[in-house]
Amino acid sequence: MSLSLIAKNIKESITLKLNEKFAVMKAKGDPVIHLGGGEPKTKAPIDAVVSAAALLNSGEVRYAPADGNPALKKSIIRYTEEWYGRTPGVLNVMASNGAKQAIMVALQAILNPQEEVIFPAPYWVSYTEMVKMCGGIPVPVVPEDGSFCPTIEEIERYVTSYTKAVIINSPNNPSGAVYPESFIAEIVEFCERKGIYLIIDDIYHRLLFDGKKTINAWNYVKDKSENSKMIIINGVSKMYAMTGFRIGWAVGSKKVISAMAILQGHQTSGPSIIQQQAAVGALNGVQSCVESLRLTLENNRDVMLGVLRSFDGIKVTPPDGTFYCFPDFSAYEKNSIKLSQLLLDKVQVLTVPGSEFGMEGHLRLSTCGTIKDITEGLERIKWVLDPNSPNELYIGERKLVRDWL
Repeated sequence: MSLSLIAKNIKESITLKLNEKFAVMKAKGDPVIHLGGGEPKTKAPIDAVVSAAALLNSGEVRYAPADGNPALKKSIIRYTEEWYGRTPGVLNVMASNGAKQAIMVALQAILNPQEEVIFPAPYWVSYTEMVKMCGGIPVPVVPEDGSFCPTIEEIERYVTSYTKAVIINSPNNPSGAVYPESFIAEIVEFCERKGIYLIIDDIYHRLLFDGKKTINAWNYVKDKSENSKMIIINGVSKMYAMTGFRIGWAVGSKKVISAMAILQGHQTSGPSIIQQQAAVGALNGVQSCVESLRLTLENNRDVMLGVLRSFDGIKVTPPDGTFYCFPDFSAYEKNSIKLSQLLLDKVQVLTVPGSEFGMEGHLRLSTCGTIKDITEGLERIKWVLDPNSPNELYIGERKLVRDWL
């Protein structure tokens, strides 16, 4: 059976695969701990649930416009005014089936085959595959100083005549790093000067720690006309803990948004009106749920850092936001896929290999779970890796013996 060149060249999403594996193991009754997930455990805001339930109870569940319902677009416009100081028109806004689809159709709208898209490493696992699905070439930029943020000079060195876009994700998945405001200003200025599209993936922009403030890339745009090539991506999945509702959006020029909406219309049509209504409830409702989640994640991060710092040899940069930590385990094992598999096989702890994010030797660890999951999961990992750990470990009533060191 023959497949297309694109289909043969696209890798499975490792994060989705791990979620499936966790569900199977959990259903079997295995004492598995998922430290690789990107899904907050808090419930969706009550305003979102009530809003969706009211529409569902009405029975008037119909098709939605390809670019989103007027009510949701109005809520997105208000949100953009509040957080970006920008008042887009209705034709500058499109709602999608999650921020992932918004990024995908944005790339489809602007990329030609063999054109290049630049993004800093570490990067979200889907960026590379999305670019390849458009026939483009992904160009990761690994910071030379070993940090999680490149300099503008490093970005410039990778720009060619084929460069079509740059993607910036800050706070960053998987590192939790927040890029300096000076870097954001430089990248905006550079892309404007070169006529390069700039996609701002802001899905975590309100989940910041230690008093850090959201950096608004739009503040540094000089040409705020319809010629602007900045596309801002956001959604309700992360900050409102509404991952299963699959609502994201894009804000950009009318020409680009129109092209994206046409593409989306042929792919999936508009997002479910029930899920759109839930997003309206979240965006217009009481916002204390976002701060509550942020505080929980900050506390979970502090707990994780405290345990990680008890490991010998691990290098860890404190995350400034999101719900991930990206420690360097290369002192124990440089092959992150091998290390992740070892932890799953020996102590049933799921982690995501750093190689999937463009940085070998690291593991992405999630702070979405409970304090118990975080501490017990890390204790199991330490037992596997630390030669000074006891020879035996009990997981429930099951006794494990360390026989591989």
